[in-house]
Amino acid sequence: MSRGDAADGPGPVLAVVHEAGPGAPGSALVLGLRGLSHDADAEMFAARIAERHRRFRVTLEGHGPGRHTLRLLPDAGAPGAAPPGPAPPDGASPSGELLSGELLADLLGPCPGAGEPLALAGDRRELLVEAVTGADGPGRYLEQVHWNWSGPLDRARFDAAWQSVCGRESILRAAFDWTAVPRLLLHPYAEVEIVHHARADTTWRELLDADRARGFALNRPPLVRLALLEGEPGAPTRVLLTCHRALLDERGVHLLLRAFYRAYLAAGALPGGERRPDLRDHARWLARQSAGGARQLWARAAPPRGAATAPGRPGPDTGQSGEGRLRRRLEEPYGPRLRSWAAQRGVGESGALYAVWALLLYRAAAAGGCLPVSFGVRVCGGDIALPGAGGIPGLLGSALPMTVRVDPAAPLAGLLRQVHDARLDMGAYPWVSGDLVRAWSGRGPGERLTDTVLVFDGPADPGAGVERELEAQGIGVDAPQAVGAGGGVPVTVVARHESGGALVLDAVYDRARLADADAAALLGQCVGLLRALTELADPDPTVGGVLGLLAGTEVPSVAARPPAVRRGALRTLRAGAASAEVICLLAVPGVVEGCYELFARDHQGPQTVVVLDLDGPPGAVVPAALAGLPARGGRLVLGGCGPGAGVAYALARVLADGLGSPVSVVMTGLGGPRSSAQALVRGLAGVAVRRD
Repeated sequence: MSRGDAADGPGPVLAVVHEAGPGAPGSALVLGLRGLSHDADAEMFAARIAERHRRFRVTLEGHGPGRHTLRLLPDAGAPGAAPPGPAPPDGASPSGELLSGELLADLLGPCPGAGEPLALAGDRRELLVEAVTGADGPGRYLEQVHWNWSGPLDRARFDAAWQSVCGRESILRAAFDWTAVPRLLLHPYAEVEIVHHARADTTWRELLDADRARGFALNRPPLVRLALLEGEPGAPTRVLLTCHRALLDERGVHLLLRAFYRAYLAAGALPGGERRPDLRDHARWLARQSAGGARQLWARAAPPRGAATAPGRPGPDTGQSGEGRLRRRLEEPYGPRLRSWAAQRGVGESGALYAVWALLLYRAAAAGGCLPVSFGVRVCGGDIALPGAGGIPGLLGSALPMTVRVDPAAPLAGLLRQVHDARLDMGAYPWVSGDLVRAWSGRGPGERLTDTVLVFDGPADPGAGVERELEAQGIGVDAPQAVGAGGGVPVTVVARHESGGALVLDAVYDRARLADADAAALLGQCVGLLRALTELADPDPTVGGVLGLLAGTEVPSVAARPPAVRRGALRTLRAGAASAEVICLLAVPGVVEGCYELFARDHQGPQTVVVLDLDGPPGAVVPAALAGLPARGGRLVLGGCGPGAGVAYALARVLADGLGSPVSVVMTGLGGPRSSAQALVRGLAGVAVRRD
């Protein structure tokens, strides 16, 4: 279950009641709605469903406050609609029309006015699924960026400036919905949390650790907050910005900071309304793109099976856990020398870094002769033919696999040309995501393409004009620094320049896969090779010659990926009468922790309440777990909150087909433990209870 989404939202969670059964093809979907208090809200809800799913004719009936019936009859005139079957009788009749993931998401999503949905793809989709299904704590998915503020600080103006940016940038009003399909919801309003701390109350390290441990309620905006640790008079204030990395990367944070500085200089208010283009325009632009050329590219450029991807040789368990962080610098004079060395060979510093990283992966593979090597390279999704897209804050790009062939006998210049050409190919289609590459190359969903990711960040300054205006008011701000967040792979390395010209490499690594000593060796060897390139006497060395510079150093070890924990247990939360109904609640990763326990504790009926824990991402069903359902005289009622709703519906369809009779299912949207439990209560009240 999800632990980071336990906060209850401001309004009730909707419950949908359905009798899943083998109805006639083309018959109506009959859905009971519980939780829309006013008829006007229900009418808006029905209108939204009709607008987004035009293959249905939608009708609504009211049965008193909070109780409505929604009927969706396939429209024979709509493209692809099935021919109409006999109309079902009034009441909760079984339906043959299947609930699609998109339809279920709209039925259980926030009520009208709560948010505009956008489909998720690429890294954002993968990170969201990881965050709601993973067993790691919430801190693994947070990005923390901090900087110093010197000079006068007007608290009210500071807070107002961030709220103004929130009104201008839709990304700050965005939250996630993973009820049936992962989606991003853009809300009309959100308030940024800003907390001012006195230095006497906490230390900087305590503030960082406490903030990272909090996580976010992913279904409630904003997924950004700020904390300020104020110093003694004359000392700088330390500012901490925390965001969820499924929403924002470091580049997006820098763009928001620039907007904030402009707002602060404008007395706390940015002129104009929402900035466009934004995520909505980006999504529309993506929908218009032809995938033909990109598909051809990635069908041949995707990593071949057997490519070297590991940053070390197979080793024992590390005995460590959590994320580790390291920083190494390519100090003066090597930073400028590396830029000059790379430019003379027709590449940038990033090309030199990519080539060196390829050498390290090749060495770890312990292979002889030519071998393909693959690693991820972060591509900025804002580099597209949409005017203004470069200014959209948000995680627009993906880490795409770069594959080169490393041959010890070949000249290093050839490897540099390979990384240069591969990066140009990626740049031709910067909107491509990892899930598309997997699909086009015949890989399975979620199959990992690489084990490491490299990111080359641009400058993080607020802009020369803004910096001068801040200085004119006696304010000094330094470049923001990221505490660091991994990329879902064993090692992520972020390269950036410091103001003095040094090249800084920050590594974030999974300590369960790479021990601290091995991570330090890997990053140290990377920096050592970059430094050595600038000192080579041979102007045209071979790949093998450069690899020879590492002679006498240990190859890092990498532990195997821990096996996934399998689930499929059936547990009883509340024992009822032997002949009473059985309420079976479906628990999958992403269901808010504690909601089912609260329901069972407060439930007053005679039914037995059980929970079926299933593996897999939201929406998955494990058929083997069906045998664990209890055989009782009473009827079975299935229920699910959030992503458990789709599983409950799918399981109800399986059971109905086997029994030849309908199965009741209660589905609720996303909420905190209390609001989700209350939605289940409302939904179950709409299920006709049969008593023996």
